[in-house]
Amino acid sequence: MKGVIGIRKETKDVTERRAPLTPHQVKQLIESHGVHVVVEPAENRLFRESEYQAVGAEISTDLTKCNIIFGVKEIPVPDLRPRQVYCFFSHTIKGQPYNMPMLKRILEFEDTLLDYELVVDKQGKRLIYFSDFAGYAGMIDTLWVLGQRLLWEGIDTPFRHIRQAIEYGSLEAARKAIRQVARQISREGFPPAIVPLVVGFTGRGHVSQGAQSIFDLLPHQEISPEDLPGFLEKGMFSRHCLYKVRFLKEHLYEPIDPNLPFDATQLMAHPEQYCSRFERFVPYLTVLVNGIYWEPRFPHILTRSFLRELFQQASPRLRVIGDITCDVDGSLETTVKATNSLNPVYVYDPVQDTVRDGFEGRGVVVLAVDKLPTELPREASESFGEALLPFVPQLAVTDFSRPYSQLDLPLPFQKAVIAHQGKLTPDFQYLKKYLDRIEETSE
Repeated sequence: MKGVIGIRKETKDVTERRAPLTPHQVKQLIESHGVHVVVEPAENRLFRESEYQAVGAEISTDLTKCNIIFGVKEIPVPDLRPRQVYCFFSHTIKGQPYNMPMLKRILEFEDTLLDYELVVDKQGKRLIYFSDFAGYAGMIDTLWVLGQRLLWEGIDTPFRHIRQAIEYGSLEAARKAIRQVARQISREGFPPAIVPLVVGFTGRGHVSQGAQSIFDLLPHQEISPEDLPGFLEKGMFSRHCLYKVRFLKEHLYEPIDPNLPFDATQLMAHPEQYCSRFERFVPYLTVLVNGIYWEPRFPHILTRSFLRELFQQASPRLRVIGDITCDVDGSLETTVKATNSLNPVYVYDPVQDTVRDGFEGRGVVVLAVDKLPTELPREASESFGEALLPFVPQLAVTDFSRPYSQLDLPLPFQKAVIAHQGKLTPDFQYLKKYLDRIEETSE
């Protein structure tokens, strides 16, 4: 029904507390644009049904009359309904095998799927995202994990005072706590056993920038990747700061042919001609914070075989990996599974190739929460909704019964339609090969 939108209950994971639109934003849609908003009741959502109802929204378990239904994360297959229009983060455009059954059902149900990840401006810049908040929460959690891991080793540091991001009432409360830790580091310093404390960052996008903005609250000095070996050899370290290293693409990859120079354009066009350069820097790191975009066609930047050799040596420096991008078996082979906020970390033992939940045991502690922004649900939802809000009135009245080529969509959404009325749109025909693999597996 035109002019009616839905906000669905998030059912992928019990820890999900975000919403695509806040009650205040819903009020704007109702009062300024005459949009009718139907909100599905949800026990875990940060915003209560009464808050939506107070601004004029309808509360109902039935969203079938909605012209378009907005969510945040993927929709479990049993929760999909026929001939609906959905907008959410589908995580399908890389052919992710764990979401192909969902996409297959969407096609079978003749549904239409729009994906926030594909909403871009004329320059190709993403417009609607949670990435900053993934970075914020991921860095807070990584520092918390570092403090807990070091305590298990018997090393007491100021990081013991940092809590998981979800335990803070707001992002500013978390920042305040980290500033207090920063002052303690400046006064007391670190135990000699972990000096120098070197933290490496990958990526240049919103995820990495968000993480670095939290890290930068701490006293630190920055060094280049090329200077790492000489820096460690000199031994002139401070106990009262951390050391930050930023890795760019040329530090992560190198041509397999040693006679060829690094070429970013060639890397994107022919990643099979490249291998990891990053592993040579890993022995110098105490913490790795991973924020890169990665696709299966690219090589891993950190492999299990390399870590096996590293951990067979005496006392490797690497304690914690905060994999904020969280691609399972992706850029980091140590990410063997995704976690959630209730059970966020595991220890990967590269020698035995085993995983153990928690902070204890030989190996490296891996943080691999795939819904990090939900640990800061209020601010994350407010920021996301503000980006989405300008497009909702037009989406609410778009006639989705028309052919794909005739859809009157906001310009940034015109390339965000993965499927329409049960058919993959032209730009996403390549997903057929991934769907076929699912069918072959089921036969």
